[in-house]
Order: sequence, then structure tokens, then C-alpha cells
Amino acid sequence: MTRSQQPALTLFAIGMIGLGVLALIYGDFAMVWQPVAPWIPGRTALAYASGVIMLLGGIGLLFAPTAAWAARILFPYLIVWLLLKVPALVVAPKMEAVWLGVGEIAVLLTGGWVLFARLAGMQKESFVAGENGVRLARILFAVSLLPIGLSHIVYVKETTALVPAWLPYRGGWAYLTGVGQMASGLGVLFSILPRMAAYAEAGMISLFTLLVWIPAIAAAPKTRLPWTAFFISWAIASAAWVVARTITSKPTSKLHS
Repeated sequence: MTRSQQPALTLFAIGMIGLGVLALIYGDFAMVWQPVAPWIPGRTALAYASGVIMLLGGIGLLFAPTAAWAARILFPYLIVWLLLKVPALVVAPKMEAVWLGVGEIAVLLTGGWVLFARLAGMQKESFVAGENGVRLARILFAVSLLPIGLSHIVYVKETTALVPAWLPYRGGWAYLTGVGQMASGLGVLFSILPRMAAYAEAGMISLFTLLVWIPAIAAAPKTRLPWTAFFISWAIASAAWVVARTITSKPTSKLHS
């Protein structure tokens, strides 16, 4: 990672640490974002193990001697997390909310993927590491933004309710952010001002995290949901920053390791 990419890595690590702490406090997974069925044997033990992975993985990313191992552990962990969304896709493939959930975790995965590609220290280029890995992570990132943006339009009433009451034209913000997220995804996917598109997306998610979930925590500081939603949103935003920092101003140039 370059020095300019370090802040995004730090933000991602903080998100993982926060989610890990919550998992250990409640002895449970991250609510609807980690849909582990209640009938799974040893579910509570698995939840604690999940918390330990996120906590130690996040801490590991913060230190150079352990960053490679942390990236190697978190990447497959995030793949498993995304796979938890597959049953819902099978049951309700036409429900946009399901695709929203997939898109959110897929964006989170792309952050872990970029860190793996950059930090894992693979000797040779492979499907998931090096430049190939970064490139594929960007594509997944771009595609994942489409259902996220679409959800703002399909569920405009619910999205409007999340917009701070002090903002005028709350419904307009719901539509604007939805269109903006889809435009960001298409921009990255088709290399149309990709750097600007990725930065715009990272900025939007970051603002959403600050404007929506910090007031929610302030209103109910002892409630689990706002804390979980805050750290999920934080982790997704930081993953977007991780991906955005890999896009150079010159599309044809290679990334610096």
C-alpha cells in the first residue's frame, strides 16, 4: 500500500474492530447484515469466533508485521459473509431489498479484496491477487453499486425517512443519492471519470454514516441496532475509500505497490 492509501486502510480496520467488539458484546452476528440461521449448530460459538476474527483482523491491519496475515484472513472471511446472502437470493430473486443486501456486503468485500491483493504478498499474479485482483475488485465494486442506488428509488419512502429532518426536499435527496450511486457504479465500470465516480460514492456513504447513524446512536445509545448499522455503514464506506484510492488519474497507468 502507498502512504496515500493508508488512511483508507485505517478506516477499514476501525470498521472491522467495531463490528468485532459488537459481536463479542452481544454474542451474536451483525443482525440482518449477517443472516446466520438460528438452527445452525453452535451458532453462539460461531458468532464469538466471527467477532474474534473481525477484532483481531482489524487490529492486525494496523501494524505492518501483521497486515499481510490479517488481509489473508479477512478476505476469505468476507467471502463467507457474502455467501450468507445466497439463500435469500434463491428464495426471493426478484426482491430488490435482497439485492441491496448483497450489494452492501459485496462492497465491503471489495475493500478486503483490494487489501488482500495489495498486502498478502503473493509471489505471482493470480486471479485474486496483484493487479488482477485489484481490477476484479473494482468491477465487483462498480456492479454492486447498481442495486444499492436502485434501492433508493424502489424504496423511496423508506429512504426518505432516513434523510435528516432538517434537510429540505428529503424525497429529492433520496432520488438524487440513488441516481448518484448508480452513476458512480457505471462511471467506474465503464471508466467514465472513474476516479471521480469512486470518490463520489465513498463520500456519499461516509456522509450517510455520519448524518444518519450518529444521530440514531445519540437518540438510543444503549440500543444495539444503531451501533451495528453505524459500524456496518462505516465499514462499507471505508471499503469504498480503499477501492477509490486504487484508481489513478490515468486509467492506463499501473498501481504502485
